Amino acid sequence: MKKNLFSCVLLLTLAACSSDNSKEADPTTAKAEPLYTLIFLDKSVSVNANKAFVSQKYQGAVNEIIEQNIRNKGDKLDVYFIHENTSKARALSVTARSEMEDVSSANATDREAAQTSFDLSLGREKAAIRQRVLQQLAAPNASSSNKETDIWASLPVIAKANESGATVKVYYLSDMVESVYSAGRRDFHKTPPKDNAQADSWAKADAEQLKRYTIGSPEVSMVLPFAPNASVKENNPAVTQYWQTLFQELGAGNVEEQ
Repeated sequence: MKKNLFSCVLLLTLAACSSDNSKEADPTTAKAEPLYTLIFLDKSVSVNANKAFVSQKYQGAVNEIIEQNIRNKGDKLDVYFIHENTSKARALSVTARSEMEDVSSANATDREAAQTSFDLSLGREKAAIRQRVLQQLAAPNASSSNKETDIWASLPVIAKANESGATVKVYYLSDMVESVYSAGRRDFHKTPPKDNAQADSWAKADAEQLKRYTIGSPEVSMVLPFAPNASVKENNPAVTQYWQTLFQELGAGNVEEQ
């Protein structure tokens, strides 16, 4: 009798655990962690976003970023201009409002209807966000701020986003040619790193003073405005090496060049 009772209790316990695990695995009850996307658009004289190749590449990048990163309510996207005053150049800030309703206890028909409604709402929202970002991409910058390229100034912006607790993804639509005339700053137009070794050395030295910005471990993508047949003089690989090393020294999780 005791043995039978023990077996029954064991079976009931296993059934309860199995039920709990199935709920955890149910994708309709799981909610993705919010994403915080930062797009930095280069508005200095060295990047012409209206040039055919650049325009096509950057529009494609914007489309892909929005498609991948705007997924649910709470996902946020900010656009900043890169120029002389990057950290104060926020051009756009949007937060997704479309939300998938709780269908954990709904039947199959209601689940399908809820999913369709959510997809339509999110699709409309993505389209509106895409249009607004592309407007900023095409916006000219004829002011004197276009004479310098302060990419370092994006770091406090990333650090602020890191404070939100969301997963942060950062995209630079830029040639990544830092060019600031102030003492103690880099001007890659005037003096670029001559090779990868020097780029690594400079980046590690600069990281020591830039570690005051706690950027967390964001994913960083550098979308360069160069054609595949660009010369080394135009697309200096040591410049992107500098940024890859710098971001890694500051704690970035993944750094890629596109």
